[in-house]
This record gives sequence, structure tokens and C-alpha cells, in this order.
Amino acid sequence: MSNAYLIIREGSKWADVFRLVPGESVTLGRGPTNDIVLKDERCSRNHAEVFQAAGQWQLRDLESRNGTIVSGMRLAGDYALQAGDIIQIGNSHLAFVHDLAQAFPDTSTLLKTSKPVDSPGTGLVLPPIDEDEASVIEQFEATMITHRTGQSRYLESPEADEGSDGTPRAGRAATKLCKLAFELAKSNDVFSLANVALDGLFEGTQVDAGGILLRKRDASGARRSEELEVVASRSDSTHAYHRVSPFLASTVLRDGQAVMARNVMDDSQLGNRDSRGEILATSVICAPVRQEGELLGLVHLYSTDPARSTEPDDLEFTLAVADTVGVALENLNQRQELAENLNQVKSENVQLREQLGVQSEIVGSSEVMLRVTQQIARAAPSRATVLIRGESGVGKELVARAVHFSSPRKKGPFVCLNAAALSETLLESELFGHEKGAFTGATERKIGKFEQAHKGTLMLDEIGEMSPTVQAKFLRVLEGHTFERVGGSEPIKVDVRVIAATNRDLEKDVAEGKFRRDLYFRLHVLEIIVPGLRKRPEDIPELAAYFLRKFNEETGRKLKGFSPRAMEELLRYRWPGNVREMKNVIERAVVLARGEFVDHDDLVLSRLTTAGDTEIGIEPIEHRSGYQPASLADIERAHILRTLAATAWNKSKTATILGIERSTLDRKIRRYGLEADRRGV
Repeated sequence: MSNAYLIIREGSKWADVFRLVPGESVTLGRGPTNDIVLKDERCSRNHAEVFQAAGQWQLRDLESRNGTIVSGMRLAGDYALQAGDIIQIGNSHLAFVHDLAQAFPDTSTLLKTSKPVDSPGTGLVLPPIDEDEASVIEQFEATMITHRTGQSRYLESPEADEGSDGTPRAGRAATKLCKLAFELAKSNDVFSLANVALDGLFEGTQVDAGGILLRKRDASGARRSEELEVVASRSDSTHAYHRVSPFLASTVLRDGQAVMARNVMDDSQLGNRDSRGEILATSVICAPVRQEGELLGLVHLYSTDPARSTEPDDLEFTLAVADTVGVALENLNQRQELAENLNQVKSENVQLREQLGVQSEIVGSSEVMLRVTQQIARAAPSRATVLIRGESGVGKELVARAVHFSSPRKKGPFVCLNAAALSETLLESELFGHEKGAFTGATERKIGKFEQAHKGTLMLDEIGEMSPTVQAKFLRVLEGHTFERVGGSEPIKVDVRVIAATNRDLEKDVAEGKFRRDLYFRLHVLEIIVPGLRKRPEDIPELAAYFLRKFNEETGRKLKGFSPRAMEELLRYRWPGNVREMKNVIERAVVLARGEFVDHDDLVLSRLTTAGDTEIGIEPIEHRSGYQPASLADIERAHILRTLAATAWNKSKTATILGIERSTLDRKIRRYGLEADRRGV
């Protein structure tokens, strides 16, 4: 009478056997915390309880909604179970027996299951089998869990127990775990990680088949699904790996403990084979894969060879590997998240730079532009004021942005203001802000550009257009003094780096009294001169190709490039509007082009002279009415240019006519930038 079992039937088949342990109560219900979980809608969450009292097993209904029925009668109180009683809970049936043979009165109800027997704890994983009645009974009675553990001692300090070679077993296992941890850390995906872990498990335990199963990902991407998937499996026997039974999997995941079970049968009992000739497992280990209290899956190992039965040390080693796999999975997830976040940050950075208008870097690989790039690199780390000089349209603002985003202030704001676009009153308000009611139209407080650029950079374009009054106040701020908003009295101090830009001759303005001398010297700390486009003709093809790609993308056109004649026109043109003009010319050409290439007819070029042009070189001096003074350099430049044009740019012939060496002519061509003037004037 010491043995007692509850045999569970699902539908027309017996599905599970649960051994009742004296002194322990067993709860039945739909809730996952019950000892026996019945997936039945008519079953209450906590439906019934089986317990031992006065040497007998009692059944008690826990005030369930649909009641508990035994042998056709609904329970009204505690009921003493008798061998052969059939318990009905909803659509589920359970047989109470003392002898497993009592559960099978005829061959029509043979137990057909891949689930384990819980005897005395959790059961043994077996492949799906169809056996005769006696074999089934012997199998269930012979299978029992021998060990359980919730923490592996191999992850602690090695103990003094020694193996046959005199080496502590824990030490040897820890060495294997250390090597395995390094290999797991190198894995770039879950599948390779699982296979590396299996290889280490097969090397460190007495098993010949096994697999690693993980929970499937839910909608949030976390491994919290109730369904398990085999991510890696291996079998060194002649038979394929058999998946762990649902009962054993749910037991391990529910308790969070590793279990080991042995089948003590020998060849005289069952021949160690089932009715289809497949070898049965002789011992099994199942360990949870855990990470910070969450159960991610499990490790399932078993042996089919009676000569290689698992030992308690194998259970310890398996749990240690399972815990290591849990940490490796978490690290792998973090690496993947970090990579995804890095890509997202890069994308956001590109988008932000596009919003700030710096989606393109400075285009040009000529010698003069390389010098500009070097000057930017030297100026960026400093806090000193920078003065950028160059003709209109050369890209002074782009250079200022490059200085800012290459400096330690790159995370701060970059604020730009054109001093020529505002009147004196409005410019002062834009720079320093104003208080409500400071002047007509000042309906609320306004924060000025200096305050907006705190911890960042303020660029003032066309600094030469600033009035003397604003210059004086601007100079005080540059010297580190506080300032007040227009109409205010509260002192304000900011940390701003100033970059000024101009296309004017500030030295001439200082001499004429139009620009403050002290402000000029305060601004003229670091100077970057951006050359006009005609002085760097080598960059024209590169710039033209860049703008062509840009406007192809914006308009959806697929122009392949420029015709030879169109490129010749671009190289001969002097570009009075510099890069800004080229941008507009290419944009217009992309819209108007009729063929696959931009032709010379698609280019609309102006006849304006450049800011540095004089009448010399366009018309001989003797043809002019009246005398116009010119420097010797201008006269020499014009004379060399016309001589080159007359000889169709035959440099040797030109040098002979001019009476100079060929090398001297090359130097003068570079000095005066005559390559850009090959227009046959």
C-alpha cells in the first residue's frame, strides 16, 4: 500500500503517471503553480487536492466551479480514494492505483506517451514508443530520478576531491569551463553558441546525445514564450536525437533545478531496445538555462549506452555549462543591441548634420584647398577667434561649420547671422536680444544669438557691414565682458567662440575709418583665406560631378555626366559667383538637359567680371580712351595671357617670344592663375 499513483488520461489516451509521495500533498488545477496542471477550460485554477491522512490518500474539492466527480458521484467533502477510482475533473480523467498494472485492464488502453514518469520526483526523457503492457510497467518502475541540484559547485572554488590522475575533479571541470567560456564569448550568433556549448558538454560528460532548447521570442523580442525550439542538437550514437518530453521540460523550467535520472534496466529485461528496435535512454540530464532569475531554456542530455551512465559530477558540470550559456546569451544580446544602437546613432548623426546643413564636406582636392583644410585642422582645437576671408560664394560658411564640428565645441550649437541683412537696430537686437517693450514691436522677450550660441560657436558673416555702434558693443563681448539685452539691465555672460567672415578689404576700411582698428586686431587672431574658384581650376570637375549627383537625386534625373565641350566651357569660365554660382548653373542644367549628358547648350553662364578682374587683358591699352593706371604685375599678367592665346597655348613658343625660360613661364602661369583664363582672349 506504500505505492500510489495518479494516471492522467487526455482524450482517449493515457498521458502521464504521477507518483504520490507519502507526507506530500498534490494540488490539481488549471493554474501553472499546481503539481498537476490540467489544461481544461472546465477546470478551476485551483481545483482539487490529494493528501494523506490516517494512512489513506484523501481527495478534497477546493470549492471548484464545476466540482470534482469520483466514480460518477460529485464530492461534497473529503473522500478516501480506493484503488481503481476514476477522478473526473472537467473533461480530464485520473485513475488512482497502487499497482500500475491495474491501470491497463485491456490492450485497448495501452499507455502511449513520450512524457516521463515522476518517480519519485521528475521523470526520464524517452523517445515516442509503442510497447507491450509488461514492458511499459517495467520501464516506469525501473526509471527514477537519482539527483537534483540548483547550484553547481564547479562554479565555486575547487574542492579537494581527486580523480584517478590526482587532479581535483572540480579543478579539472573548472578548467574545462574556463576554456568553454572563452569559446562561447567568441560566438556571433545563437546557433554557433549553442553548438560550441554542446561540444563542450559532450567532452565533459558521459552522454552520446543531447540538444539545447530555448524559449521562442515573443512580440517584444524577449525569450519568454512558453514554446521551446531546438537551436542545436547532436547524437554520437546511430540514432537521431530525441527531443525532451514536455513533462520533463515543464518540470525543470517550473522548478529551475537541474535533474538527473537513470534507467537501471539491463538487456535481460528489455534488451535495451523498444519494439521498433530503437535504443532507449539509460540515463538523462536536464538543466535550466538561467539569466538573472529568468529561465531562457534548457540543456537536455542523455546516454543510450549502459556502459556510459551519467554521474552526479556530470549533472554538476551540465548545470555549470547551462549557467555559462545563459550569461553568454545575455552578452550576445547586449552586443547585438549595441551594434543596432551604434547604427542608429550613426544614422541619426547623419540626419542631424543634414538638418544643420553640413551634409557635404568641403569638396576639392587642389593644393590650395588642401592648405585650407590644414588651416581648419589647426584652428579647430583653439578657442581663438577666426577670421575667414574670401569672395562672395566661395563657401566661407561651410569652412566655419567645418571649424566648429572639428572643435571640442561640436556638441554645442552653431549659430550663424548675416550682419549685412539687418539694420543697426535689428542687428543689435538679433545679437544681444531685447526685453519686452524695449522698442515698438517688441511684444515679448527675445534671446539673442550670443545667448543661443552659449557653449558653442557664433558665426558672423559680412562682419565689415556692422555699424560702429554695434562694433563697440560687439568688441566688449569678445573681450569677455557681460552685456545686457536691448532695454534690459540684467548682466549676461556667455561662453561663445566667434568666427567672423567677410569679403571686404578690412585693412582699407580701417584706414578709411569705417571699421574699428581695435576690433580688427581682436578678430584677426587666426585667419583662413578661401580662394575663388577660378584660382583652383583643378576642383571644377570634382565640384561639377558632386553637384550633378546631388541634383540627380533631388530631381530624379539620371544624367551620366558632362559632354567634353560642356566640361571645356566649365573650365574656361572665370566663375565670378564662385561655388555658389556653379551650384546654380549645374542645378539649372540638370533641369534643362535634354540628353543623357549635360551639353554646353545647357549651361547658362553670365558675362560678369570677377571681383579681381581689371580691364587689362580684355582690351589692349592702346585701344582705350584715356589712360588708366595699372600695376606692373597686372600688365605682365595681361601680356603673358594674350601671348599664350596668340600661340594657342604653345608654352615653348610663348617663352621664346617673351624671352624667358620655359620654367619661368610655368611659374608665372601658376602665380597669376592663367590656366583658368584659357579663353583665347
